Amino acid sequence: MRAMDLRAFAALTFDCYGTLIDWESGILDALAPLRREAGSEVGDEELLERFAAVEARFQTGEFKRYRAVLCDVGREMARFLGVSLRPGDGGFLADSIADWKPFPDTVSALAKLKAQFQLAIVSNIDDDLFALTAKRLQVPFDYVVTAEQVGSYKPAHGNFLRAIERIGLPRGQILHVAQSLYHDIKPADELGLSTVWVNRRGGKPGSGATHPASATPVLEVSSSTSQILSIIVTPYIGVHSTPTDKIV
Repeated sequence: MRAMDLRAFAALTFDCYGTLIDWESGILDALAPLRREAGSEVGDEELLERFAAVEARFQTGEFKRYRAVLCDVGREMARFLGVSLRPGDGGFLADSIADWKPFPDTVSALAKLKAQFQLAIVSNIDDDLFALTAKRLQVPFDYVVTAEQVGSYKPAHGNFLRAIERIGLPRGQILHVAQSLYHDIKPADELGLSTVWVNRRGGKPGSGATHPASATPVLEVSSSTSQILSIIVTPYIGVHSTPTDKIV
């Protein structure tokens, strides 16, 4: 049993895309013109799982910025759908990030959490691309740690270690909140951070746009960051949480 007294935390670190931002809808919208051109009958879930596998492959090896990763992913997804892209057309996924929207609960929940905690982003993104997203999130973050700054992609430990270093608090005072078991919950747990899994997928099959993985968060909330707020403002809920308690 692991105790989880939420009053003990001074900082919340968030994954962004998939947790705060509805990236699966954004990805599908960006791929929609290719699907129409191909006349493809590939379903949403198969397409998202293909994206996850391709993205994970291009994020290994020598580091390159996420815009370049998405160009490679975009070309691979086009080939999968049977569509030929013209030279220079591979940037459509990165260009679409400016249009990716927050989940309906995100902005209001962050505003309330900001009153009680330091907030940080730990994201597999470029600085300039996150700047576009930050306008939609509206709430200023105390710390932003991007893959571009660190030179690696989660689940690499270095991204979390950079965040811990910048926040300057003991690990026991930092709570990591994320949707991806693969990119976030598993490596954060390995580093001794308490974690909350925001299960945005709900009852959907598979793991969607995130690579599949097994991990045990301290707490699972069912599809809403606003539920984090509800357990934080209730003083003793979570004090005796066990892996994995679920708030629905």
